[in-house]
Amino acid sequence: MKEVAGFIHARVLGDETIQLTGIASVESALPGDLVFVDDQKNLRLALESKASAVITGEVPKGKTSKPLVIAPQPRLAFARAAQLLCPRPERSPGIHPSAIVHPAARVAISATVEERAIIGEGTNIGESTRIGTGSVIGARVSIGNNCDLYPNVTVYPGVLIGNRAIIHSGAVLGSDGFGYVRDQATGRYEKFPQIGRLEIEDDVEIGANATIDRGALDATRIGRGTKIDNLVHIGHNCQIGEGVIIAAQTGLSGSAVLENGVVVAGQVGIADHVRVEAGAILGAQCGVPSKKVIRGKGVVFWGTPARPIREYLKELALLARLAKKKKE
Repeated sequence: MKEVAGFIHARVLGDETIQLTGIASVESALPGDLVFVDDQKNLRLALESKASAVITGEVPKGKTSKPLVIAPQPRLAFARAAQLLCPRPERSPGIHPSAIVHPAARVAISATVEERAIIGEGTNIGESTRIGTGSVIGARVSIGNNCDLYPNVTVYPGVLIGNRAIIHSGAVLGSDGFGYVRDQATGRYEKFPQIGRLEIEDDVEIGANATIDRGALDATRIGRGTKIDNLVHIGHNCQIGEGVIIAAQTGLSGSAVLENGVVVAGQVGIADHVRVEAGAILGAQCGVPSKKVIRGKGVVFWGTPARPIREYLKELALLARLAKKKKE
C-alpha cells in the first residue's frame, strides 16, 4: 500500500501496510484489490465492497472501514497505480526461429520478434520493443524503444514510429493515400503519386484495424501522445497534433488538420483540407465539410454541418415547435 501511494504521489489514510495485489471495479473487487471512486456519493459502496483499499478525492468525515488513498484525480491515480499492480507481462528478448529478419535490419538485443514476423531491409527496431506474431514491417522502417506491436500489424516501407507506441492488431500504417487524377478526355482515373512518409511521434496508441495513409508527396504526421481508437481511417497528408483523441469509426480525408488537444467522438466524418483548431470537441456522428475551420477551445460541435451544440439544439427545438404547430 505504501509503495503504491508513493508511486502515484498520494497520501494514505489508515493502515498503509496492507498488501495490494491487483485492481478491480467496485462490483467485482476481491481482497487484495484496489478500487477508486470519482465522487463522494459512491464512496459508501466502495467501502462496503470486498476491496482492500479505495482511491478517492475527498477526505470523508469520521472513521472508515478501509484504508483510503487520497488523490486529487482519483481516476488518473487509479490508472497510474495499475502500471505498478498490473505491469506489462515480461517477455524473453530475441528473434523467434520462424521470423524472417533481413540481414541488413537492426534489431536491438532487448527487442522481441515473435513467430512468423517479417522485418525488412534497413529497418531499425529499438530497445525492449515487441513485434507481434505475423506482423510485417517493411524496409527502412524505424521503430523506437519500448513499443508494443500486437499480432498482424502491417507497417509499410519508410514509416517512422517513436518511442512507447502501442499498435493494436490489424492496424495498417503507411499505405497509399486515396489520390487519383481524372483524365478529362477519357474519363478514366489515374493514380497520383503516393511517395510521402508517415511519421508517428512518441506515446501514440493506435487501435485495432485502424489505417493511416502515408503522405502523397510530403508527410502524414501523428503528434505525441495522441490516442486513436479502433477502425479509424486517417487519409494522406493529415496533420494530427499532440494529445488528440479520435474515437472509433471516424474518418479523416486528405490534408485535414487537427490541432493539439482536439477531441473527436465516434463516427465523425471530416472532409479534405478541414482545420480543427486546438481544444475543440467534435460530437458523435457530426460532419465537417471541405475546407471548413472549426474553432473554439472546449466548445462541443454537433450535427452536419458541424456547429456549436447550443446552436444545434436551438435548431432542433425550433423544428420540433414547427412540426407541432403544423399538426395542430
